[in-house]
Amino acid sequence: MTKKIITFSLLITTSFLSFSCKDDVLPKPSSYLRLDYPEAKYVSFENECPFAFDMNSEAVIKKEADCGFTITYPKMKATIYLTYKPVAKNITELLRDAQKLTFEHVIKADDILEQPYLNANKKVYGMFYQVEGNAATNAQFYATDSTKHFVTGSVYFYAKPNYDSIMPAASYIKNDMQRLMETLKWK
Repeated sequence: MTKKIITFSLLITTSFLSFSCKDDVLPKPSSYLRLDYPEAKYVSFENECPFAFDMNSEAVIKKEADCGFTITYPKMKATIYLTYKPVAKNITELLRDAQKLTFEHVIKADDILEQPYLNANKKVYGMFYQVEGNAATNAQFYATDSTKHFVTGSVYFYAKPNYDSIMPAASYIKNDMQRLMETLKWK
């Protein structure tokens, strides 16, 4: 009986040793999807509407009603919506509506950064909002000359809001929106 026990234990020990002599398994390092976008090239956009601006040459612009525009980024599945409204003694109401639109995202946003914009030479005054977190929009702005013209812009992605996933595209388009706002000219 001891001979059987010794043989059995030798057999088990040998099988453990033969199966455990493989190469060490190492975990794979974490990796992230790298999204590279082409360097933005800007072109001037002008038509019969009372304002002009620079936009990314990769984007597709389409005129909507009342000098509103959609600027689409097909590769990123995103659109910037521009809305134009003439100022007719209603600047307070227009400013309140633009700010209300931004702060409706406070429920889902982690933070909303405000960047004032003033260009006295071109008479363009406004505010750029960067919305961080899983909000529906990641960037918005308004610009006005405070007497005749008022333009708002916001970007929306055709995906469920997940800030970490769309951050490279959101950052790219945010730069385009800032460029659009900074090059805005009234006619």
